[in-house]
Amino acid sequence: MVRTVLLVGVIASVFVGFNIGGSSTGIAWGPAVGARILRKVTAAGLMTLFVFLGGWTVGRNVMDTLSGGIVTTEISLGAGVAVLFFIGFGILVANVFGVPVPTSMTTVGAIAGLGLATDTANFETIGWIVSWWIVTPVVGFWIGATVGRYVYPELNRRVRIEVSEGPTLALDRSGAVPRPGLGPNTSRGELVGTLVVLVIGCYMAFSAGASNVPNAVAPLVSSRALEPDLAIAIATVAIGLGGFTIARRTMESVGSELSDIPLLAALVVMITASTVTTALSYIGIPISLVMASVMTIVGLGWGRATRPIAARDALAGDLDREIEPGALTAEPEAPTAPIGEAEPEAVLDAGDLFNPRAIVKYVSMWIIGPTMSTLLAYVFFTLVPVA
Repeated sequence: MVRTVLLVGVIASVFVGFNIGGSSTGIAWGPAVGARILRKVTAAGLMTLFVFLGGWTVGRNVMDTLSGGIVTTEISLGAGVAVLFFIGFGILVANVFGVPVPTSMTTVGAIAGLGLATDTANFETIGWIVSWWIVTPVVGFWIGATVGRYVYPELNRRVRIEVSEGPTLALDRSGAVPRPGLGPNTSRGELVGTLVVLVIGCYMAFSAGASNVPNAVAPLVSSRALEPDLAIAIATVAIGLGGFTIARRTMESVGSELSDIPLLAALVVMITASTVTTALSYIGIPISLVMASVMTIVGLGWGRATRPIAARDALAGDLDREIEPGALTAEPEAPTAPIGEAEPEAVLDAGDLFNPRAIVKYVSMWIIGPTMSTLLAYVFFTLVPVA
């Protein structure tokens, strides 16, 4: 009987990891695939490798929090399987209705519901986690706003990431020993830009592994049905499988809201979101990578759009000048006005940066998602006690 329950739990864990891989791979590698820097298969392979590294190292701290910090007792095998089904159900609803349910927050909510139903909830740890859920969007927004207002315009003018026709690297066979060299149309600047994009994509994959690998297996680790090392391997395989299959479509559309912004802006968002997520995972906080990404996008666009308004006027509430939400998508050649002066026509004609409704949808689900998972888990574990 125990083996059957464990098998069901592993299947649920693989389902959760498979869907995480489908969404996370698009977010981490969508910009690079969209820019034709690498192929989808290569992106999925790199995703699998760095997800494993993130889960094996930093992810263990999040695993400890999910498996033993939210409740004051071990999660039994039966309860762990039930929690995984709640997580999987949340992801299924997200995929069917296109609603962005953050996996980390859904996981915490389900385990917290178990704790409330069994009177084993660790309110100190839960409060610590929730406080970071409040702080993280604020941090992401203001980092993005600062970069967008004071750094991005000049960065956009100086940094060009281009992809020429043909291979980036080629073998020089003129000597006795073939040596790698630049492709026929590749410049040194293009090679550097390509390497930067690849490094940032690997960094984001590492961050995704640190935050998401524990979500797929922590309930089974808590019951000691699986050893942490084996659990991390199972989660990595499941996430990698999602990356090689259902993530292909996600990468085509460049994942989430990153599809609506230039590659350079996407890289700024990826660096910020990955750093925030990795830092919080290091101290054991289950956090959504999407949360930091979306709010950095909002901040980046807001900061760039409000350049026509001097800081002293903004603080005083004097907002007579028009702000331009499309300024971030202006061409690099477009002149940039000093802060406090009106934008030139080339910037005013730029397209919109993001869909406000999509942002509202994300923020609302950061509240609704964990709340619903907590309530559903509480009701379930109250009516169906699982030893």
